[in-house]
Amino acid sequence: MTHRLQILLDEERHRRVVALAQARGVSVATVIRDAIDRGLPSPDRRREMAADRILAAEPMDVPDVDDLLDEIDALRERRA
Repeated sequence: MTHRLQILLDEERHRRVVALAQARGVSVATVIRDAIDRGLPSPDRRREMAADRILAAEPMDVPDVDDLLDEIDALRERRA
């Protein structure tokens, strides 16, 4: 770790962070870092989470290729 960060917490937040750290057997700093990672995921993690949501989506009906091409052509004609 190369950067130090100092934050002020109200009593309730501090209590929750300390309780979670004790329950998990980790430091308060680890709990804070994990919370930052969940709230501000890296670009790679955001892509991974998006892919997970897509893969978890319910299957949906998709028209056959010819119907889909007709639909695209109709949309293009409306724009012209």
